[in-house]
Amino acid sequence: MNLLNQFKFYSIVFLLTIVSNSTQAQITNNITHEQALKVVFEAKKKAEASNVLVNIAVVDAGANLKAFIRMDESFLGSIDVAIKKAKTARYFNIATGDLGKLTQPGGIIYNIEVSNNGLITFPGGVPIKNNEGKIIGAIGISGGTIEQDHEIAIIGAEAILE
Repeated sequence: MNLLNQFKFYSIVFLLTIVSNSTQAQITNNITHEQALKVVFEAKKKAEASNVLVNIAVVDAGANLKAFIRMDESFLGSIDVAIKKAKTARYFNIATGDLGKLTQPGGIIYNIEVSNNGLITFPGGVPIKNNEGKIIGAIGISGGTIEQDHEIAIIGAEAILE
């Protein structure tokens, strides 16, 4: 009888979890390809004006790659870093530099970088919001200093705001 009660209890918990997750699902708008391209090109203009060679990645609300450009002669190793910065910013809806402050030894999410097939927790990834303030994607920049990457990402993320 005890086993039957446990089965009933876990079945109820399972069903409640499914119902709860479906009613609390992340509902968001998605960045369009026109917006993603505008973000990339504005970030590229800033990088060129700063004389920095970078890789620029834009992901949609589901953290799927939407647009990407590798500036000529930018670091090959920065391709993956740019994409992961964008994905990290979208996964947690926070700038990667701000997330990095929480991941330091003794921090509340120390070692989170090893989750999700690798996260990047230094500056250069920024969520992209629409005019209503909803997150619709994220941008990741890699190739310059972390300060340059962050500055270029901000310019790109703000390109679609009007």
